[in-house]
Amino acid sequence: MNEILSFSDLDFSYNDRPVVTGLNATIGNDACIALAGPNGAGKTTLLRLASGSLQPDQGEVRLEGRPLASRRRRDIARSIALVPQNVEMPFPFTVQQFVEQGRTPYLSFFGEFGSADREAVDRALILTDTISLRNRVFNQLSGGERQRVKIALGLAQEPRVLLLDEPTQHLDIGRQLEMIDLIHTLRSEGIAILAAMHDLPLIEGAFSSVWMMSPGEPMMQGSPQEMLDPALLERVFNCSSHHRPVLVKGMQKRKELA
Repeated sequence: MNEILSFSDLDFSYNDRPVVTGLNATIGNDACIALAGPNGAGKTTLLRLASGSLQPDQGEVRLEGRPLASRRRRDIARSIALVPQNVEMPFPFTVQQFVEQGRTPYLSFFGEFGSADREAVDRALILTDTISLRNRVFNQLSGGERQRVKIALGLAQEPRVLLLDEPTQHLDIGRQLEMIDLIHTLRSEGIAILAAMHDLPLIEGAFSSVWMMSPGEPMMQGSPQEMLDPALLERVFNCSSHHRPVLVKGMQKRKELA
């Protein structure tokens, strides 16, 4: 495994409230990692630190051994793409125009598209199965369609690492499973993935490892089987022990659906 992205003794606080503390981890070129934990545990914050859009209070994020802080935003965006939960589009952009924004790190001052840019956009649309939507207006798409198109924008950056913030949130079970299929496809393309996941039963079988965040505790790392253990989930999500049968049953049911 070749290391692409690494976190060294990472600390970050909001208004003196520690969110990420002493975090050490690495993302290799074959990584497919689910980032789990309760609301407020710092999942989105860690994704933003990984993308360079937030700067740590202490420690470093390194891309191929070189600190992100020493790199230009344009260069970072050619290697790391962050797909946020929500995207506000104030203009009636078509899907084609929306995904073309992913080529911004590669364009000249005059913003002229070349053949390589067109090929990258087409490939992103094909990989996400959104090419048939290319002439639709982004703001008029369904939730599942928007999620795929947002990922297409990230893929148009031709990243080595794709950061996904809750890619299955607000989707029905059918669209969730389509998203998991897409993650499988991206893995096969050699793209390293770190995805904040709210739907825990979708993790096993789709991700090779789990980073579990819990407020006030060091981040835990392990296999899906280790990190999705009901006893651990009880503690991390602050569930009463008498809820364990419901927790176990819910996990098993969603696994069967997946």
